[in-house]
Amino acid sequence: MTLIPLRAMSINQTGIIASVKASGELGRRIRDMGLVPGTPVTIVGRAPLRDPVALRLRDFTMTLRNNEADHITVEV
Repeated sequence: MTLIPLRAMSINQTGIIASVKASGELGRRIRDMGLVPGTPVTIVGRAPLRDPVALRLRDFTMTLRNNEADHITVEV
């Protein structure tokens, strides 16, 4: 298994969140959205300028800006 930033994942690539390195309000908000270690995540799409990125986790799809995705490390 390889650890990469969430931002570096390709469309349709699946991985498991290994860590969330954000702290403070941003870290709490990311974790409140369900992006916690051990959660499987799949990249389902990107906007034309590659920001934001659409993720599929649990039973829903959400989007994250790249500056938020930079704080998340994924095991692929």
